[in-house]
Amino acid sequence: MSGALLGAVSQGILWGIMVLGVFITYKLLDIADLTVDGSFALGGSVCAVLVVAGVDPLVAIIAAMLAGMLAGAVTGFLHTVFEIPAILAGILTQIALWSVNLRIMGKSNTPLLQHDTIFSRMTEATGLSTNAGSIIVGLIVAVLIIALLYWFFGTEIGSALRATGNNEHMIRALGVSTARTKMIALMLSNALVGLSGGLICQSQKYADIGMGTGAIVIGLAAIVIGEVLGRLTPGKLTGFKSRLVSAVAGSVVYFLIRAIVLQMGMDANDMKLLSAIIVALALCVPVVWERFKLRASYSKGGEADA
Repeated sequence: MSGALLGAVSQGILWGIMVLGVFITYKLLDIADLTVDGSFALGGSVCAVLVVAGVDPLVAIIAAMLAGMLAGAVTGFLHTVFEIPAILAGILTQIALWSVNLRIMGKSNTPLLQHDTIFSRMTEATGLSTNAGSIIVGLIVAVLIIALLYWFFGTEIGSALRATGNNEHMIRALGVSTARTKMIALMLSNALVGLSGGLICQSQKYADIGMGTGAIVIGLAAIVIGEVLGRLTPGKLTGFKSRLVSAVAGSVVYFLIRAIVLQMGMDANDMKLLSAIIVALALCVPVVWERFKLRASYSKGGEADA
């Protein structure tokens, strides 16, 4: 595998952690949380400033996760307490975080070229290449998070959270506070987004004020691609654990597609257009495929009747 494709795999895994955060709100809670663009950059900003200040890179990653959780709490507070629609609450938090991130860094970007990171430690300890080290770190974190999420959503509060997305009125009738479950989901989601932002920051050796721009689009694209992969896989991987793994796999596929298209000579300035096209195709393919199967079943039924 070439260096560019290996780099795409490492980026896909690290961004896949952000995708897991989007998965929680979008697929489980049925909310397109636009806080993501801001909380991703917040995680990167906090992580970069702490690393530059001499804080241990691992501690900086944890701080990035907590910062993302706080951003999710703000959105949850606006949505549950003041009953602001979730999408608008996310936009308000995202806009505010732009200024907050600038305040944190004091400038538009913060380089980490001369500082130690968890990735440089991995490469020094193993002697592997930067991309290979990033893949190992990303896989360790991703597997740990998937395992923890699978456990959490099997608990009573986790099951209530999933039920909130399926039927909010029913779960409220059972005496569960939907405001509480939504707050937990938004905080957990953005904690993972902030964690991903911190990891990406240390991986690329800098944090930038615009590093989270379009993160929600990447998240949605990866989720849909992962679902398509799950449906096309023999046996249809539709279990909850499989859906979590598919979300990360979709992120890897998304970044591989980007890397391949760039190697074919596409202008880097057109990447936003490509991202939109990928999302549109990923959303359209399942619909077209279901219609095709439905028509095929009708045709077979007609032949059988004849």
